[in-house]
Amino acid sequence: MEEANQWKSRPLKPCYPFVFLDGIHFNVKTNGKVINKAAYIILGIDLEGKKDILSITVGENESSKFWLKEIDFLRSRGVEEIFIASVDGLPGFKEAIKAIYPDTKVQRCIVHQIRNTLRFLNYKERKIS
Repeated sequence: MEEANQWKSRPLKPCYPFVFLDGIHFNVKTNGKVINKAAYIILGIDLEGKKDILSITVGENESSKFWLKEIDFLRSRGVEEIFIASVDGLPGFKEAIKAIYPDTKVQRCIVHQIRNTLRFLNYKERKIS
């Protein structure tokens, strides 16, 4: 656990041109009960084009307040600039990023755009697309 805490608090590079912020949800059995948990991941691409996992946090509820805290933690670890952030459609997510990095362009993740578009198609139409 000590090693994980050291990794999570390690200094980061000052600039990441592109950062992905998203959560992966899964079921976990704890004390005989199955509960929903999520791993919230921040993946950065540095100036050399190398991918770096900047943060992984396990939690239960995703909210803009949660992400604001995570983004502020990036700043405290040395990230001064993010050019583009790719996020899902969570209400308040863009504002959370802009509160810490006001010049960052925020775009909706293409996977989330496609999923949300497919909701409006019936099953037969989905198979065609």
